Amino acid sequence: MRNEQANLVLIGMPGAGKSTVGVMLARITSREFLDTDVLIQSSHEQTLQEIVDKQGYAGLRKIEEKVLTGLSLQNHVIATGGSAAYSEIAMMHLKSNSVVVFLDVNLAELESRVADFSMRGLAKHPGQSFSELYDERYGLYKKYADETIMCSGLTPEDVCATIVRKTGM
Repeated sequence: MRNEQANLVLIGMPGAGKSTVGVMLARITSREFLDTDVLIQSSHEQTLQEIVDKQGYAGLRKIEEKVLTGLSLQNHVIATGGSAAYSEIAMMHLKSNSVVVFLDVNLAELESRVADFSMRGLAKHPGQSFSELYDERYGLYKKYADETIMCSGLTPEDVCATIVRKTGM
């Protein structure tokens, strides 16, 4: 679906720039911006890390799925949490009225962008390294993406311009 009312959904790893690019992209395309991590935190009055600490990574994933499947939006840019791709139900719901864009950033660049993964509220198995998480999620992002943007070395402005060009929005 590529029309002016469609949503643009940004998926990718923590540190890929979903929120940074999302805010800019919303302005450029005259859409509203929604960060689902912020929505989860405000609706539960806890940080993502507090949710993981209290309910585990599976609890955070369940909350995220419920939030994503409850969205009924048009004309938005939606930055999802990095773990959104674990839920096929949520991703199919988002894809029903959105163009899903994978912000593909290589592992070394992601690691340089995010200093402390332990406090990030990641929905990952205990003891799982960031590189293992990257390997686990990469195929899911590719599976659900309508467009993949190779972001390594690009400025947020360049990423936005590429998204607009590739999606026609």
